[in-house]
Order: sequence, then structure tokens, then C-alpha cells
Amino acid sequence: MEIRIQKIIEGLFCLEDLREVYRQALPTGLSDEEETAFGAKLAELEGIVTDIRNRTGHPRVTRIAGSIELRTREEQAINIQPIQAAGRLTPEARKALTVYGDGYSVCDACRKPFRLDKITKPPSAQFHEDLARFLNMDQARVVPGARRGFQAVTSALVEKGDTVLLSSLGHYTEYIAVEQVHGAVREIPANDRAIVTADAAAERLEACVRETGRPPVLVMCDHFDYQNANEHEVRGIAKIAHQYDVPFLYNGAYTVGVMPVDGKALGADFVVGSGHKSMASPAPSGVLAANDEYADRVFKTTTLEGDLTGRRFGIKEVQMLGCTLMGGNLVAMMASFPTVQERVTRWDEEVKKSNFFIDRLLGIEGSACVSEYPRKHALSKVDTTGSFDTVAKTHKRKGYFLSDELTRRGIVGQFAGATRQWKLSTYGLSWRRVEYLADAFDEIAEKNGLTVGR
Repeated sequence: MEIRIQKIIEGLFCLEDLREVYRQALPTGLSDEEETAFGAKLAELEGIVTDIRNRTGHPRVTRIAGSIELRTREEQAINIQPIQAAGRLTPEARKALTVYGDGYSVCDACRKPFRLDKITKPPSAQFHEDLARFLNMDQARVVPGARRGFQAVTSALVEKGDTVLLSSLGHYTEYIAVEQVHGAVREIPANDRAIVTADAAAERLEACVRETGRPPVLVMCDHFDYQNANEHEVRGIAKIAHQYDVPFLYNGAYTVGVMPVDGKALGADFVVGSGHKSMASPAPSGVLAANDEYADRVFKTTTLEGDLTGRRFGIKEVQMLGCTLMGGNLVAMMASFPTVQERVTRWDEEVKKSNFFIDRLLGIEGSACVSEYPRKHALSKVDTTGSFDTVAKTHKRKGYFLSDELTRRGIVGQFAGATRQWKLSTYGLSWRRVEYLADAFDEIAEKNGLTVGR
């Protein structure tokens, strides 16, 4: 690790130790003993700053609480891991975690009606309104990940034995959300290009009505799936669903927060997004938005009353189990939101970077793009069976040679040992980094005797 990165981490930890002195002190000020401890830590911090300035010193901290390794991949390397690329925290989010990391920190000023989307300090109430406006939906809530958004909708709409129509490329959590409420799943098949079409959805809807006597109670489809990041015909699928008076859930786990999403223009009754995957937020976090037609059902408030005590619970929402993101996760998501709102306007540039890299990779003889091409997303699935895997067959490190070579060049996130089909994302990388990434693959190819043509 470059010594300045190490020392910056140590400096941050030292600042936390200084902060802890005040957290243990009386509100009236530090005691003599505490002043001594503070002074010692301050001197340590000054030494760390000197090391940073002069690029000197040796690692003094390698673990947190004795066993947890330091995570510095975002500082030390270019990270192309698909599920991490758009979840990198902004500096503002990291600052928010620093001061709002305590468990129930957002509840400092919680007043009646005691609900997360009603808190005004920090401005959670306004954030919920802004989220709905951002997605062009009527109401929005934050949830612990996209999967909890699916769960809320299926819990509200699906009864035992009801059918839900899903994309055959859908995420496993969509299936489990249906299973949890004892519903049944029918799949919309993808075509030979791994695209889910509106025509295929229409055929499956008709088959469902013909075979069960009624349409499904819900249709769900990813805009871009997690396997190939191909774009599916969500507008058309939503239109077909509405012809049968069936609500449509738009899975935006790989779109909300990285590209413009207009829920009403898409025909969505529900929009689900992932905070930790696509909104520069800590895990677990996500968003669920609904239109007015279904908001009362998915955001239904409790009516239950204790039979002995007569206890009631105000306007707590049943599917939200009251409140969801109570502390640092919520405020970090809020802190990243201005950046997220701005970065979706630059989606075309992100797609250009993706295609630049894929074009360069395809210049290595034997490489192919499994995802639809040209790319429409920053996430791509590639096939290097005819290129890097031919090297792996005779290399002493087998498939790990590619991971080794990438790591030496400061590139991480490629699945270790994978040289056949694997995924990567260029999202959020500067042009300088994307070019470095493409050059690195060319260098590795040439070093191992593969033909490279640009």
C-alpha cells in the first residue's frame, strides 16, 4: 500500500480517538486526565500528518478491533466489480457516516407522528418528497435494499396461490419475495438475444388467463438485468400488463441512480431501486416508489389494536414495519443524492466509456461480448474463452494469471480465476482510468502472445 494511503487511514482513526475523548467527557469540558490523553493523541496525529507530507513512516495499523482488515481497494486500485461500481460513496456520504453512524442518530428530533418520512431534522421528510419527484412517482419510501421493495409490494398485493409474472432473467430476490407470500411464479422467456420482449409478456399473460382463469396479480421486470445488463422492453411490458389491469413493478436496481428514470413515462406502478448498488449509498439501502393508485395499499398504515391493552400504533406503515433506514444509511443516501441527481444526466457519457472499453477488449483476438452490443449500459458480460482462457490452459497459474496481472496493475473486481465468461463495470471511472484499463488488458494480452488489433 502506498504509504500516504496508509497514513491517511491512520489519521482518520486518530481523529476518531480524539473525538472519543470528548464523547466520554462531561459537557463542561475535559478533565486534566482527558486533556493529557487528548494531547498525546494530537501529537500522534501531527506525526501522521508529517508522514503524509513527507511520504515517510511505516504501517502502524493493519486491523480494526484486532481482526477486521483495512479496506482500501477504492484508494489503491481501479475497481471494476459490477455490484460495487455505482455504490461507491461520495465524500459527502462518507462525511455523513462519520457524524450519523450511531444507531438511531436520525431520531434525535423525531416527534409525532414518529415516522421516518416525517422527520424534518435531518430533512428526511423533504428527501422522501425529492425521491418521488426524482423518479416521477407519487410517493416514495427508503427501504433496506431493493429486495425489501419487492417484498413490500408482494406482501401488499399477492395472496396465497396468486400468480406473479417475472422475467426469466429476474433477480433471485424477486422469486423469493413471491415465495414468501406463497404466490406462484410464471416466467416471461427471453429471446435468443437474451432480451425480454413485450410480445413474449403478452403471450405469457394470455396463457396465464387461459390456464388459470385469471391474469396474474403483478408483473415484474428488470429494465437491465443483472446477468447480462441487457435492456428489456419494460415500457411495452407495462402497457401489456395494464391492458389486463395488472400493476407493473419496474426493477431499477441497475438504473435508479445511474441513469434517468421516469416512472410514469415507463408506465410503472412501482419503481424499486438499490441504494447500495446504484445510488452511492451504504448497504443495505434502497428505494420503493408507487403511484397514487397503489400507494395506499403498499404504504398501508396499521389498524391493529391490542386485545388487552388497546394499544394502537399511530400511522406506522405495515409493509415498512414502522421505519426502515434509521441512521447513517439514510443520511449517507441523502448526502449522496445531489451528486446522484446530477450524474444521471451524464449517462450517455458513461455508455460511451463502456463501449470504448468493450471495443478495445474486442480488439484482442478471440474476445467477445456476451451482452448486447453496442453496449447500452456500463455493466457488461464478456467472453474471453478464445483469448485469455487459451493462455490459462498452459499457464502455471491457470485462470488466476489474469487476476494476478490485473492486480499488479492496480485493477481489482474481476472474479479471481475467471477467464471464460465474466462481468465488469466501467461506471464512474474517468476517461483517464478507462483508457488505463483498456491499455492494461492490451498489455496483458501482448505479454502472453495474444494478437491485439486496435
